[in-house]
Amino acid sequence: MSALADLRVLDLTQVLAGPYCTMLLADMGADVVKVERPGGDLIRENPPYVSDAESEAYGGYFQSVNRGKRSLELDLRTDADREAFLSLVERADVVVENFKAGTMERFDLSYETLLERNPQLIYSSIRGFGDPRTGETDRQGQPSFDLIAQALGGVMEITGQADGPPTKVGPGVGDIFTAALNAVGILAAVHHRERTGEGQYVDTAMYDCMVSLAERAVYQYSCDGDAPTRQGNSHPTLFPYDAFEAGDGYVVVAAFSDGHWETLCAAMDRPDLAAEYPDASSRRANRESLREAIADWTREHATDEILERLAGRVPAAPVQDTADIFADPHVHDREMLADVAQPGSDEVMTVAGSPIKMTETMPEPRGRAPLLDEHRAELLGEERVDSGREVAESDD
Repeated sequence: MSALADLRVLDLTQVLAGPYCTMLLADMGADVVKVERPGGDLIRENPPYVSDAESEAYGGYFQSVNRGKRSLELDLRTDADREAFLSLVERADVVVENFKAGTMERFDLSYETLLERNPQLIYSSIRGFGDPRTGETDRQGQPSFDLIAQALGGVMEITGQADGPPTKVGPGVGDIFTAALNAVGILAAVHHRERTGEGQYVDTAMYDCMVSLAERAVYQYSCDGDAPTRQGNSHPTLFPYDAFEAGDGYVVVAAFSDGHWETLCAAMDRPDLAAEYPDASSRRANRESLREAIADWTREHATDEILERLAGRVPAAPVQDTADIFADPHVHDREMLADVAQPGSDEVMTVAGSPIKMTETMPEPRGRAPLLDEHRAELLGEERVDSGREVAESDD
């Protein structure tokens, strides 16, 4: 039995933040029902594909964050589909949506309305700027994506080279970090309900989560009044903690403790540096000259040689690309790559595995993403026909 096998989640979300949140729950065993608008999630057709976009049911974007879910296509603007959704709410534990504030109210499906059908329901929303129920602001109702959240939350301002422009973090952290925190909130609400019988509203805003992610910038500004900005791969309070060019790539070195610094200097054949700069404050005060000394050494050696000299005694690693990750035995030993069926192709697609590891109820991707409306019959107990709209059967 999986950890969340007794949890049913109605997932009204699309694109990335909401689907990633419910994917985490699905990987831990929750029955996640993806309630899709007519035509399905906006990113069903986003590339890449395994081999043929014409024959495959959906692309990698959709597959990655919707694996292990069931699909039901509903038009919540119609009375019949709205009632079908409410019938599911009566049997659900959690509803998750990522519409703009006020959208569910326009469907007459507000949190308060759903509570009338299921008083113990946990209702969770992911929005750019939160919901008025947990704190009203003038930004609510505005659209938001990862790029907007990273810009507003201070992440872009502290990311990139010192002489370069503000830069967004590569992965969609505005979506994914928000999604992870929303999943934490949902599980906390489930725990509270088990103790009290009370459901509640869970709300995470992308802007809020980016402020939380950039927590270091908050306390820095509080302490010294200077707004932190970009400084490349270095750290404002730790040194050395940076990326260095090697003869065949880049390595990162985090040798800010006295012991690690001494070991690094020994590997460089520079015991004089360890003697002259024995403590963290002296190293921070002379970071520019010391960084150049380290860079001069790393440029003369291949990545493997640098790592061999440090031999696990100093925190260091190569800067890997995705091909390197696929080839790394650690990644396979930790089951961080999972193969799932790709409808319309004879080949499988590889997606990221679950980073949450548990000894008794190990999370894992539980099969491919669903075809649009694939589970109508089993969810509603009716034929795959709705309001005169015939839905064609599809083969896996």
